[in-house]
Amino acid sequence: MFTRFHPGISQALSVPVFLVASASILTGCASTGKDKESSVEITTPPPQASQTDPFEGFNRSMYNFNMKLDKYFFKPVSDGYKFITPDFVETGVSNFFNNLKGINVVLNDFLQGKFAQGASDSGRFLTNTTIGVVGLVDVASELGLHPNVEDFGQTLAVWGVGEGPYLVLPVMGPTTIRDGSGGIVDKAANPGTYVPFTGIIEGINDRAKAQGALNFIDEASLDPYVFTRESFLQHRRHLVNDGKTDIGHDHLDLDASFDNSADPKRDNPGAEKSVADASSKDPVSVKPTDKTASAKRPAYEAMIEAFEQNSAKVDRLSEIINR
Repeated sequence: MFTRFHPGISQALSVPVFLVASASILTGCASTGKDKESSVEITTPPPQASQTDPFEGFNRSMYNFNMKLDKYFFKPVSDGYKFITPDFVETGVSNFFNNLKGINVVLNDFLQGKFAQGASDSGRFLTNTTIGVVGLVDVASELGLHPNVEDFGQTLAVWGVGEGPYLVLPVMGPTTIRDGSGGIVDKAANPGTYVPFTGIIEGINDRAKAQGALNFIDEASLDPYVFTRESFLQHRRHLVNDGKTDIGHDHLDLDASFDNSADPKRDNPGAEKSVADASSKDPVSVKPTDKTASAKRPAYEAMIEAFEQNSAKVDRLSEIINR
């Protein structure tokens, strides 16, 4: 998840895949209406900061900054790299950096107590480093030693550290307090951090690989910021749980990036209260009926269907990013 930074200019050029997984600049809107008959102004309240994204205003500003920087600097550099570099060279470069990350994977395997996986990942690293010519050729995958993704952020999660607030940092892109802290340890433990210009090459390579995900975001979401945030958090939770479903988090926030339809109760907080008041005045209205039960069922089914569609889109995005 984290790129290796070399002190100096390479740090400014290393871009994580999730930083460039969104292409368009977000536009915000606020709506205000007025009822002429009652002369009562009805204003939609501003969205409240969520527990996972309490710094949304700052994060959106940084997101827009990063997208502009990507549009005018990183994308042209990436396009030039892809134009002049043969496909087999791009594959070799990707294999090399993936193999280099194997050091961090093995270290975190053992820190998390995954000794069998650690042994497998050690064999994978040694195989690709030797037979695969310092990792340029992925021989281990052909031998059945498939890669795993482990980093110190996941290790902290296994040790019981919460993910903390979501943050979007200049150039570095999306992270959380826990994952950002873990990334510092990962960089320090990786030999590539101390090799000049390695960070520049890895950053350009990561940006080139992210083009497919970037195009997917453009086509799939109405709010790229929300989609990027929810995709990032869900992907991280997926890694922490080793692919097991995490029912402790609500992934339905993704619906905001696909559907711009508004919930009447959300736009008018007084609506639910007025219904409750009316029900209290009319004892008959509070009695359950078959009609009310049948009306709730389609809404529930629609919610489940929307959740399944959004989950499928996030899974598709993860597949594109992991290519």
